[in-house]
Amino acid sequence: MKITFCCANTESGPWLQGLAAALPGADVSLWQPGAPQADYAVVWEPPQRFMDEQPGLEVLFNIGAGVDALLPLRLPRAARVVRLDDAGMAVQMAEYVCHAVIRHFRALDACAADTRAGRWDCHGPRQRSDFPVGVMGLGVLGARVAQALAHFEFPVNGWSLSPKALAGVRSFSGAGALDAFLACSRVLVNLLPLTPATQAILHRGTLSRLLPGAYVINAARGAHLVDEDLLALIDSGHVAGATLDVFRTEPLPADHAFRTHPAITATPHIAARTLREESIAQIARKIAALQRGESVAGMLDPAQGY
Repeated sequence: MKITFCCANTESGPWLQGLAAALPGADVSLWQPGAPQADYAVVWEPPQRFMDEQPGLEVLFNIGAGVDALLPLRLPRAARVVRLDDAGMAVQMAEYVCHAVIRHFRALDACAADTRAGRWDCHGPRQRSDFPVGVMGLGVLGARVAQALAHFEFPVNGWSLSPKALAGVRSFSGAGALDAFLACSRVLVNLLPLTPATQAILHRGTLSRLLPGAYVINAARGAHLVDEDLLALIDSGHVAGATLDVFRTEPLPADHAFRTHPAITATPHIAARTLREESIAQIARKIAALQRGESVAGMLDPAQGY
C-alpha cells in the first residue's frame, strides 16, 4: 500500500512519521513531481499536476473541513474524496462561535473600550430571548455549534439543505425556508460548505432579512460573503457588527476595511484548525475500513459539492 502526502503550507515531517506509525507496512512518502503511483493520498490544496501524475489514486483524504479547493481540479477518474468527520475541529469551532456570540451579547468589547477610556459603565443586561442565533449549515461542525449555543440558553435556529433534527434547535431546511430562517435570527453564524449554490450567499438581500441590529459571524469561507454589502449594512445600522475568520484573499490585505473597522473583529482563519494526531488516527481507521470493503463517513457527493 502506497500513500502520498501533498498538503500546501503544511509541515510534512510529523505527518509522514505519524502516518507511517499508524499504518505499519505502508509506504508513506512526500509527493514530488514524477513520484511513483500511490494508492491513497492525503491532500490539502494540491496542484493540478499532482492529479495528472496520479491517475491511479483510489482515495483522496482531504485534511481540512472544506473540499472547495478540490472541486475545480480534474480528479483521477476512479478516485473517491473523503472528508474528515471532525478530527478535533468541532469543539474548536464551538469555542470560537460561542465566544463571539457571548462577547457581542454581553457587550464585552464596549466594556473594554470604556475601561481603556477611563469610564466605568454598565451595559445591559440584555435578554437572550432577544438574540436568537441562526446557524447556517448543520453538518458536523454546525451541529456542534448549534447545540453548544443552546446550552447557553440562546434561542437557536438552524438552516440546512436537508431536514435535520437537533435537540434545542429549531430547524429550517431547503431554499424555500431560507427567508423565514433569516427573519427570525438576530445573530447569523455561517458554517456552510462552499459550493456554486452558496457562493456569495451572504449579500445585501439575505443580510437585510435578519432582525435589526444583527450580528454576523463567518467562519466557513470568505467567498460566502459580499464584503461591500456587509460594510454598507453596518454603516446603515441594520447590522451592528461582525466577527470574521475567513476572507476572499488570505492573508487579509493590509488596506482592507475589515482590518480597521471598529465594528468588525477579524481573526486569521484560526476558528478550527486540523489536529494532526486526531486526523492521522481517523485516516488510518478509514483506510482499514475501505480495505475491508466497508463504507466510510465523509465521502464527497459530487452532485452536492460536499
